[in-house]
Amino acid sequence: MEALFEYSNRLIANINSGFTRYMYDQINWDSRLIGLFGPRGIGKTTLVLQHIKNNLSLKHTLYVTAEDFYFAKNRLLDVASDFVKLGGTHLIIDEIHKYPDWSTELKLIYDYHQNLQVVFTGSSVLDIKKGSSDLSRRAVLYSMQGLSFREYLQLFHEIAIPKFTLDEILTHKVATPQLAHPLPLFLDYLKRGYYPFALEHDFDMKLLQVVNQTLESDIPVYASMNVSTGRKLKQLMAIVADSVPFKPNMSKISEMLAISRNNIADYLLYMEEAGMITQLRFETSGIRCLGKVDKVYLDNTNLVFGLAQESLNKGNIRETFFMNQLRVGYPIVSSKIADFTIDTFEFEIGDKNKSNKQIKTAVNGFVVKDDIESGFLNTIPLWHFGLLY
Repeated sequence: MEALFEYSNRLIANINSGFTRYMYDQINWDSRLIGLFGPRGIGKTTLVLQHIKNNLSLKHTLYVTAEDFYFAKNRLLDVASDFVKLGGTHLIIDEIHKYPDWSTELKLIYDYHQNLQVVFTGSSVLDIKKGSSDLSRRAVLYSMQGLSFREYLQLFHEIAIPKFTLDEILTHKVATPQLAHPLPLFLDYLKRGYYPFALEHDFDMKLLQVVNQTLESDIPVYASMNVSTGRKLKQLMAIVADSVPFKPNMSKISEMLAISRNNIADYLLYMEEAGMITQLRFETSGIRCLGKVDKVYLDNTNLVFGLAQESLNKGNIRETFFMNQLRVGYPIVSSKIADFTIDTFEFEIGDKNKSNKQIKTAVNGFVVKDDIESGFLNTIPLWHFGLLY
């Protein structure tokens, strides 16, 4: 236990709390059991350490990571019990999916220690969802994604810009006097601004490590796949990277991978929930129920530049960015007349020469243009949609 405290205090002391992610202010930190999950590399560990440093007493707080060798011989439940006996009130458990039968033990900790708050994080969305059934009446779960363009500006360039709502963006109420020339920075964001670890060296190598660990370890282990099936995921990822955006042809893909077509939809869903791809679906029957997949994209533009360098397509990059940023707060589905539909709005994405032709029949149609600094009428700059969170 002493070694755990020493490790915890050292990490907390070294954390920089100057910049916090968008999710920091959305979490109800008073809840007794809080789960924060999302893809690898987006800053979940940093966020919980910042919360400790800014708000909690080190004397009564313990941060542990479930992949610590300590837990090869010790149970989380026993650590929690010993911690409470020492006066502990806040237990933070990182990488919870690395611990076998984690949901059962979290449930027991919650039931046995009613004065102990537990915050846990997990890099694998799949495993958190898979194990959360035992915790559905106990835990408050939050899903987090990578940096917005707005967050990138603050973290990478110390340019502070407030958040804007979709309505403010569509009515041209975006004002950024502190950002004289946004387009060069926007291009850099598209290439390397979604993951906070881009501030470190060897970003390209670390990005590939995130992809490989997700496809070779996270998904196969927690979806009960064998090693050969894990290799199929990498092959499928390569197909997606070379083809995006594409309309999935299950029969053709199954033939290429030599696997049953019935498995393809499951594999794509696993990859989507793990933060590798995103799927644009049709809206069905006028109800906010997502139906059949229309197109498949890589999850974010950094993955496009990292994995699809030989087949870079500007149209794909624009659409990937738009979908990635809007999905955080809005229900985005395939449009019958344009690229995307959000509520009653239709959006057509293109370059600075894109015309209104595609949306001329739309009641609320907008042309979203790349390579322009400001908008007018129903023309909106693409980069503005990076200021939503």
